[in-house]
Amino acid sequence: MQVTSLLSQHEHDESCTSCGHEHSHVVLPLKQTLLGLILVLNSYFVGWCFGDTATPVVAASAMAGAIVLGIPIMIAAIKDLRRGLLTTNELVALAVLASFAFGATGKGNYQEAGIIAFFMLLGQIIETHTAEGARASIESLIKLTPTKARRITKQGEEEVATKDLAVGDIIRVRPGDNVAADGIIMNGQGSFNQANITGESLPVDKKPGDEVFAGTQNLTGAIEIRVTRAGQDTTLGKVRELILAAEKTKLPLMRIIDQYMGFYTPLVLVIGALVWAFTGDLSRVIAVFIVACPCAFILATPSAMVAALSAAARLGILIKNVGDIELAAKINAFVFDKTGTLTTGKLAVSRLAPSDGTTPAELLRVAASAEKYSNHPTAKALAQLASEAGVPLAEPKDFSETAGRGIVAQIDGVKIIVGRAQWLKDNGVAEDFIKSVDLNETEGFSLIFVARNGKSLGWIGLQDQTRNEARAALADLKACGVRRIAMVSGDRQPVATRVAKEIGCEEAIGDCLPQDKVEFVRAMKAKGYRVAVVGDGVNDAPALAAGDMGIAMGAAGSEVAIHSATLALMNNDLQRLPFLIRLSRQTRSVINQNFLFGICFVIGGLVLAAMKYINPIVAAMLHVVGSMLVVFNSARLVRQGEEFDPHQAVTIEVRPPTPAPTPAPKVAPQLAA
Repeated sequence: MQVTSLLSQHEHDESCTSCGHEHSHVVLPLKQTLLGLILVLNSYFVGWCFGDTATPVVAASAMAGAIVLGIPIMIAAIKDLRRGLLTTNELVALAVLASFAFGATGKGNYQEAGIIAFFMLLGQIIETHTAEGARASIESLIKLTPTKARRITKQGEEEVATKDLAVGDIIRVRPGDNVAADGIIMNGQGSFNQANITGESLPVDKKPGDEVFAGTQNLTGAIEIRVTRAGQDTTLGKVRELILAAEKTKLPLMRIIDQYMGFYTPLVLVIGALVWAFTGDLSRVIAVFIVACPCAFILATPSAMVAALSAAARLGILIKNVGDIELAAKINAFVFDKTGTLTTGKLAVSRLAPSDGTTPAELLRVAASAEKYSNHPTAKALAQLASEAGVPLAEPKDFSETAGRGIVAQIDGVKIIVGRAQWLKDNGVAEDFIKSVDLNETEGFSLIFVARNGKSLGWIGLQDQTRNEARAALADLKACGVRRIAMVSGDRQPVATRVAKEIGCEEAIGDCLPQDKVEFVRAMKAKGYRVAVVGDGVNDAPALAAGDMGIAMGAAGSEVAIHSATLALMNNDLQRLPFLIRLSRQTRSVINQNFLFGICFVIGGLVLAAMKYINPIVAAMLHVVGSMLVVFNSARLVRQGEEFDPHQAVTIEVRPPTPAPTPAPKVAPQLAA
């Protein structure tokens, strides 16, 4: 039944101050429904108290209640007819109208008409409010961006409307406030709850130079942000637009149902005419019209899809077309990019190899201190490890860096040289320090050597490390029935082979150009696989488009990534992929359950009504129960993925700007020694 969208007694448009756009708000006639119910119940109460002497009052009260309750249904049917539509609204309207017209034969029929109208409205109210509850995690996105922001000007701090912010403005965000626009931190540091954007359950520490997103919450520290995107151009705005657009898309099955619903109402009218012709019992006809309203059947797919979209959005999975939920259930092959997808895309120290007489901690201290003022990825990796291991750094003097080769600096009054092997040789380090190297640079290791006063202190190995959850995620995909998992990379084959071995990927292809990746995906599809391609959404765009499904990793803050793929993961957690497969299959299972129940309900109800095993009031009650069962069955999907959402994720906790020192894998034992 399609009364839901037409139950409004009045609609009004009001400006949403948080985004500056107009939104249509539909108000269900709850007060009118309660008034009608009171009038109908009053007719029963008066009849019970005063008997036949109050028949006129009873009839008048029941008739008034039936009119109040029936008006929204009649309006819905009339609007459909004016648009040239013949929907199930007309079935309900005919049932109510027939009961009301038959009321001339006695007070009971007015009461029956009122009760029928009440239960039909009640069903729609429950369905609508339940669906709105399932959509709460989506619609709440618009409320996350504050309506006001503190903009910093030459005259000081001023409070302005969020919609008035422009790119380049500097805003201040205090602890506990939500960020008003996307931007870069200029001053200050703090922890941010960005679960609504990326689905990450734990707060993320941010410092100057890091990007923050509109709608995320600043938990600790006052910060100043330079606005890079404002209003609907923010990541939150783009995500909300695409999610709401996804709700308007339909599965192929839904389009088929819509196509044939135009024939359904005339068919039910014919069945009602036949029942009238053979029985002459108007009560049976009314019951047939009521049970024939296929609300449970119609709600089967949309309710499940809205619930699935809500669950996915909560975990930072952006689904742009509901058809992709169904497609994900059929995926049996995954093709992954390497850098930035299965690996972090950032250098990290994997090995400290000090020379005789030097400790690992001393080697790290000297190298990280010398590199302190460098912006090279190697310097950042050394600084990160020193911070995690609690190694204090010295202040470098006479710092000099030669791009692509190395640095020279004074540490504690001693000359330190850090860089490639040839750089040390060029700076007078004569000893054969390369003989101790037991790593193969062709497998993706980057080596830097450290010398002090012309004498080698040892070497440090760095590499692009695999994501911690990569091995478990790929194992989960296998457990979900994925038959083939491959990794394609533009990196050297030995590097691809090493990474694949670390994460348990059976197939690794290296030295791939973008067109090679596309050809690999096409060849896999030609063998009958349903292929999902996972990449960063920017340089992997051709391969993402070539797969049956393209999944962009880490799309938060990247408009290109959000739009270049079929689906987008707002964070880099690979565990979301097996969850997506499971959610898709659970959604399909729920839809099948709903359809089976809806079909059985309509067919069984028609038989029972025609044989007068149920009267119109019972039919209306069953209609409500059937619709509620379908909606509540679908609502189970909203709770999927709760294992990714610890309760502490939503609380404000005071945490230090940097994590507590923890020893790094592989390096820690050596440092301890």
